[in-house]
Amino acid sequence: MKNTTSTPDEYIASLPDDRKAAVSAIRDAVNSKLPKGFKERIGYGMIAWVVPHEIYPPGYHCNPKLPLGYMMLDSKKGHVALHSLSLYGSPELLDWFQKEWPKHTSYKLDMGKGCVRFKKFDDLPLKLISELAAKLTVQQWIDICEKAIKR
Repeated sequence: MKNTTSTPDEYIASLPDDRKAAVSAIRDAVNSKLPKGFKERIGYGMIAWVVPHEIYPPGYHCNPKLPLGYMMLDSKKGHVALHSLSLYGSPELLDWFQKEWPKHTSYKLDMGKGCVRFKKFDDLPLKLISELAAKLTVQQWIDICEKAIKR
């Protein structure tokens, strides 16, 4: 079912009770350290942190009407997903994240190219998520994206 909420608070309120606390905790972890310039909103059908068009007018290269995405948070049928595009866009950041993961949680890392999946919510690596959110400034993220597009 497609999400039709218009704010992150509405999105969380629409979740099943077992997901509300986990999604709220991850959202708070991201927001606690998110560098200045990124904006939280509903985007791509989930909670999204983006570089707004006021800062980066070209937007997302595949659809310039959309702002440039940085991180997204979504509740799926079998898990909660934190999409960190910076993990996909920066091999150095991915390497750091994978090495830090076992220091912050007892669970095995379950991820795709930039999507970290949480199936259990009792040992969320919230400090690591905060650190990940803080790793790049808006300009650093724009530079990584522009370099990738030029390839």
